[in-house]
Amino acid sequence: MSETGSVLKGDPRLEKLRWSRRLSLTSRILFVNVLPLVLLGGGVIYVDAYRKQLLDERFKLALVEAQITAEALAGATPQRQEALLIQIGKEQRLRLRVYDPDGKLEADSFQLAPPSFTLPRAEEVDQDAFALQLDRWFDRVVGAPALPDYLEPESDDAEDWPELSRAREESLTQIVLRDAPDGTHVINAAAPVGLDGDTLLLTRNPVDITESVREARSTVALIVLLALAISTLLSLFLAQTIVRPLRELVQAAIRVRQGRDRQVEVPRLPQRRDEIGMLARSISDMTAALRQRIDAVEHFAADVAHEIKNPLASLRSATESLGKVEDPALRAQLLDIATHDVRRIDRLVTEISDASRIDAEMSRTEFERVDLARLLCTIFESREARDENEGRRLEISGAERPVWVMGVPVRLERVIQNLLDNAVSFSPPNGRIWADISRRDDWVTLAICDEGPGIPEEKREKVFQRFHSDRPEEEDFGNHSGLGLAIARTIAEAHDGTLIAASREDGESGACLKLGLPAAQKR
Repeated sequence: MSETGSVLKGDPRLEKLRWSRRLSLTSRILFVNVLPLVLLGGGVIYVDAYRKQLLDERFKLALVEAQITAEALAGATPQRQEALLIQIGKEQRLRLRVYDPDGKLEADSFQLAPPSFTLPRAEEVDQDAFALQLDRWFDRVVGAPALPDYLEPESDDAEDWPELSRAREESLTQIVLRDAPDGTHVINAAAPVGLDGDTLLLTRNPVDITESVREARSTVALIVLLALAISTLLSLFLAQTIVRPLRELVQAAIRVRQGRDRQVEVPRLPQRRDEIGMLARSISDMTAALRQRIDAVEHFAADVAHEIKNPLASLRSATESLGKVEDPALRAQLLDIATHDVRRIDRLVTEISDASRIDAEMSRTEFERVDLARLLCTIFESREARDENEGRRLEISGAERPVWVMGVPVRLERVIQNLLDNAVSFSPPNGRIWADISRRDDWVTLAICDEGPGIPEEKREKVFQRFHSDRPEEEDFGNHSGLGLAIARTIAEAHDGTLIAASREDGESGACLKLGLPAAQKR
């Protein structure tokens, strides 16, 4: 495949991903970057809510267990109480302790029977373990309140457990949550037993909650890692969808810069609706406009060379003949020819210089509000005062009220002057030239008509070509450069307007040149 074809078709792998071209770069970048953060934040919120739900359920369970156990122990004999403590502690994996009214320990299920669970001592636990560090980080992220540490008192009395004191004072079951040294939770539930002042302390170590939370957290971590992997792949994909088209545009731009613009077509990427597609189409349009400008310059240069070459050849022939001719009358004739050619060259150079500057000047000039009707009347009065109409009568219609357009007054004056000069050239002696100005909606039209031979339909576009001149036979040769109407159209198009040639609406002989301009908005 040639380089040109590669630029035109692009990477075939990208052709399968047309759906992605409809998304803007901003949305794609936001999606790739926000996805892992959203999943991480959502996962943290989910795990925290999941933990709170499990703890709430165990709180309710501990409350019910403490109340039921306290009711069962109330009124039971000491032997029966010990049997119940052993049975319930073994079946429910609890530690049950009963304290007398003086706060002394009466019975302990862990002393009556083997313990149903074991809590490690603080010195036996590695506090720098990854699981514990992750638990602390998670608690800080979700803003969980710090829990007191669970420590077994040396002398196990009721006063060592604040929940027992509150339960005895308020005659209500009290629940306290603490942290074990290994990072698990410990739930203490204190409940009054009967009416004699005994209290029950129920201790549960819900290891399954910590395990469930850590498992859920691991699942979230796995999902986030998967999201990061997907985000990385999407980033690579995003890089492919951005970098490759940009590389194609760069290659095309380089070839255009190297002067081989005729051999390469800048890709327009019509399937893309994002910023890359807009850039590609803008560069393509810019390149097309540049080619048109280069072609226009080349044609203009060729036309200039041709137009100047003719009077130069005539001037050279006349000057070479002057040295050989002795007849005074013939020498005078040759001098007239040379003078005429010099004036013709001077006029051509002036017109060519003006025409070449128009585009650049119009691109830098700021438009202003112009009353086209007043400008037209001023031009007519000036031409009448200077007798530039060569006996033709000028008439105006539609200029009674202001007609506002946006433009450059000097350049609009140049357009009107060129149109009037053209009408004067083709009008018969004592002929009539009239101008009609009108506005319809947001469009202003200025028509300048004459009583000349008119413009054949097949030549109505040619008259606007540079150096095209089809003058009346009675007019002296070389008095016109053929740039007047071309300059007028260039100025009109620079004002976002139009300039066309048409026949008279009444069907009589003559031509109408119509200038169309956007109307200025009301202030």
